[in-house]
Amino acid sequence: MSHTSDIFGKASKQKAADRDHRQVINFNISKYNKSVPGGKKQFDDVELARMRAKNLKWKAIETLDLQLENFEAQISSRGGKVIWCEDAAQANEVVLTICRNKNCKTVVKSKSMVTEEIHLNKKLEENGIESVETDLGEYIQQLDDEPPYHIVTPAMHKSKGDIAKLFAEKLGTDPSLSAEQLTLVAREKLRQKYAEAEVGITGANFIIADIGGIAITENEGNARLSCSMPKTHIVIVGIEKVISSLTDLALFWPMLATFGTGQRVTSYSTIVTGPRQANEVDGPDEMYIILLDNGRTKLLANEKVREALYCIRCGACLNACPVYKNIGGHTYATTYSGPIGSVITPHLKGMKDWKHLSHASSLCGNCTEVCPVRINLHELLLENRHEAAHAGYAPATEKMAWKFWKMAMLKRKWMNIGNGNMKSTMINSIAGVWTKNRSPLKFPKKSFNELWAEKKKY
Repeated sequence: MSHTSDIFGKASKQKAADRDHRQVINFNISKYNKSVPGGKKQFDDVELARMRAKNLKWKAIETLDLQLENFEAQISSRGGKVIWCEDAAQANEVVLTICRNKNCKTVVKSKSMVTEEIHLNKKLEENGIESVETDLGEYIQQLDDEPPYHIVTPAMHKSKGDIAKLFAEKLGTDPSLSAEQLTLVAREKLRQKYAEAEVGITGANFIIADIGGIAITENEGNARLSCSMPKTHIVIVGIEKVISSLTDLALFWPMLATFGTGQRVTSYSTIVTGPRQANEVDGPDEMYIILLDNGRTKLLANEKVREALYCIRCGACLNACPVYKNIGGHTYATTYSGPIGSVITPHLKGMKDWKHLSHASSLCGNCTEVCPVRINLHELLLENRHEAAHAGYAPATEKMAWKFWKMAMLKRKWMNIGNGNMKSTMINSIAGVWTKNRSPLKFPKKSFNELWAEKKKY
């Protein structure tokens, strides 16, 4: 068992028994479950919309090299500077270099899972640069020194009381403040940071290839402020976020909003096509776009799991997953949790140490059912299991168990040795790890083969 697998096993067992945690999570997810059906009503045929979205992402990913080159050519013509980075270390070093050249002391940063992926905040702080999360959920998590809990809702596991207590400890506020008052406190603190920051960092929900722009979807306006107020705007985005055309946004923006939060469209939808132009009165003087690989081309090269790159990070699969709703986001110990995280993390970070995530699933298929771009998530989890076994990463006890199972399956007389009680005792003793937290396996007194032979009298 790998170190990461051992940590996951212990953490998931502990969190699954935490009823308070489960109550908060299920309450918060229930709000989304009530809203999403209403959002879907904006589509005349939601299944047709999902299929079209999948086809558009298929086209973009299958021609990824051409799409990205087209994007670079277009945005570069307007002064945007595109930088290609192979891994997290390279991307962090690029950001540090830009910040040092600008004598940057403070960075304002909008919600971005890819910056969490490369641990950018830690890198900046180690080099004396204050990095301030401006999304309310991310700001709460930063105050509590925790990573995001959920792709869309970073502080989903916290109740209003938890947040009020945190603000009282960190900001000296009254612990009895209402949700509205807590929001105003955060707003006041963050507004000053926009004025101070020399650099603003954002992610991007989509890379628009044909016009050379990025699309940002949000509900708080903090991303728009982060990319427009500071003199320098840095975008860090995974290469898989590309779409072919501006017209594709007419589908992807409402799809992301509906499946993510149940909205028809988010409150703020922004397209940025470069730094401030000569005829414009506001915006950054410079714009850098970091196109990050960090393992994505490994997924691209694997035809069987390539469709995982279609993900638009709506979080719907997390909300639908019975495993996620029991063990929570932090238990996964990686940036991307839930079904999509269990699919992509072993490929981004290494199958040997992260194969266990692909087993953190009931294979109920609910994740596939709710995915707006129809990624076959439960099948990809099975494919990951297959690849891990084929690579020889299964534990020795598991290999031995399957070896004996194969031998028995090839000879019927071996299968018929012993009665049901003997089989039950033997299997339950061998499968102790499985039955430790589950009901014991119970075999019938006679196998179907034996019953059939008795009936046919042969």
